[in-house]
Formats: sequence, C-alpha cells, structure tokens
Amino acid sequence: MSPLTLNNRGLGMIEVIAAMLMTVVAVLAILSLVAPAWRTTAKSDYLGRASGILYEELVRHEARIMNSCCAVATGTLPVTTVNASGQANALPGDAQFTVSTVITALAGNAWRVRTQVTWTGGPTAGISESLIVTRQDGFAFPTGCVIGGTACQ
Repeated sequence: MSPLTLNNRGLGMIEVIAAMLMTVVAVLAILSLVAPAWRTTAKSDYLGRASGILYEELVRHEARIMNSCCAVATGTLPVTTVNASGQANALPGDAQFTVSTVITALAGNAWRVRTQVTWTGGPTAGISESLIVTRQDGFAFPTGCVIGGTACQ
C-alpha cells in the first residue's frame, strides 16, 4: 500500500474558498468592463449618426449645385440643428446635432462645400468633410429653366 493516503471525501474548505475567490475576481473583472463598453457604444452611436447627417447634407448641397437651374449661395450658410429622430421638434432623449456649412466659389464653374457636424459631449471640432462640386448639364431641372435662376427651393 502507498504511504500516501487518498482523501475521497470531496473538496476541503481551502479549495472551496480558493474557488470562491477566483469566481469573485472573474466577476469583478467582467463588471469593470461594462462602463467602458457603454461609453464606446455611445461614442460609436453618435459618430454613426453624425456621419449620416454629414453625408446627407453634402449630397443635398451637391445636388443643388450640380443643377444649373439653381443659383448658388456662397459663404457661411445658417447653422441648423438636426434631431437624431428626424423630427422637427426634439423628442425626449433625442440627440441633437449642429450642422454648419460653408460654400466657397472656386475657379470656373466649381464650388467647395465644407460641412461640419458637432454634438454635445463629442469632440470639439466634431466631424467635417469637404467636397468639390461642378455644374452638370444633365442635372438641369426643371426642363427649360433659366440657368442660375430661382427654380430650386
């Protein structure tokens, strides 16, 4: 027979305490990741919404400039507030974004559209993008309009 005796009675008190300690440490480690995860989720949500608003604003101005029937207003356009819900009035808990656009005339029939979107709690500069747009005869609407007129709203 072996000089070592085997204990077949199960886990001892030391093993149980060690297992509980490891479980508590694991749970606390997971809980410490929750707050940074929520912050990252909120940041990506705001950034995604802001980039959608930015893209929509650039495309809207691009379409107006490409239409040779529309007069192009250069300079700083009025600052607008866009609600994340898309409604005119903010709903409870609605995120609000501030949109500012500057249109600069370049040489020839070209303009630079620079749009910036900012939001509360976001980076101070927000996100911005610029686009160079030229007139396109194929985009003239309505047919027979006065070039550079006021047919656009």
